[in-house]
Amino acid sequence: MKYFAVFLPMLDQEKSQKYREDHLNYLNEKREEGKIFANGRFADGKGGLVIYQVNSFEEAEQLTKQDPYIIQGARGFNIHEWEMVR
Repeated sequence: MKYFAVFLPMLDQEKSQKYREDHLNYLNEKREEGKIFANGRFADGKGGLVIYQVNSFEEAEQLTKQDPYIIQGARGFNIHEWEMVR
């Protein structure tokens, strides 16, 4: 497994509020599937971060594009493979 940090910068505050519950439900579903290592919003309100634990960049990208925030245009995204140091 690899880790992919997905930055979700705010594009539309109103849409973000409107689709927040859908976004969180989506993340909970993926967490139950074992595909999310961690997630949370930025304290400054500029967006959030999801760290997917999956096999490939393509899988992380596919999961990101299925997020209601992305589908509805509430957030943008930027994906980076993350090498965690323990």
